[in-house]
Amino acid sequence: MKIILRQDVENLGNIGEIITVKPGYARNYLIPNQMAYYATAGAIRALETEKKQYEARMAKARQAAEVTASQLGELQITISMPVGEEGRLFGSVTAPMIAQELELRGFRVDKRHVIIDEPIKTLGIFDVKVKLMSDLVAPLKVWVIAQD
Repeated sequence: MKIILRQDVENLGNIGEIITVKPGYARNYLIPNQMAYYATAGAIRALETEKKQYEARMAKARQAAEVTASQLGELQITISMPVGEEGRLFGSVTAPMIAQELELRGFRVDKRHVIIDEPIKTLGIFDVKVKLMSDLVAPLKVWVIAQD
């Protein structure tokens, strides 16, 4: 079945592409969730208007994300954790902890967008990445200190 994507769908395609998918996938998931249209002449015309609006929204969102990325690049957050022998933490610093600390500082970041390369299980300074858009990642310094 031929459909036109209304938005970017991971592992499938980008907005405005005409693709072929299985009929059940289109009828039961893509079309009800307003991710796609049936590929008709009227839908193609409607997509052109929607694509212009989408590009304008994405330009604004990108500009806001770049401002946030520059602010996060300058920001350093501190997380205090209980410590055992040799500076090892009881547990580890997790993405939800970092997202919660960012929330307290006024940045709304989903915990799934906090990227920790290696588990943080010791005291020190760590570089963490925050994914703001699909192609925009902001650096963040995380200080892990001993809890009193």
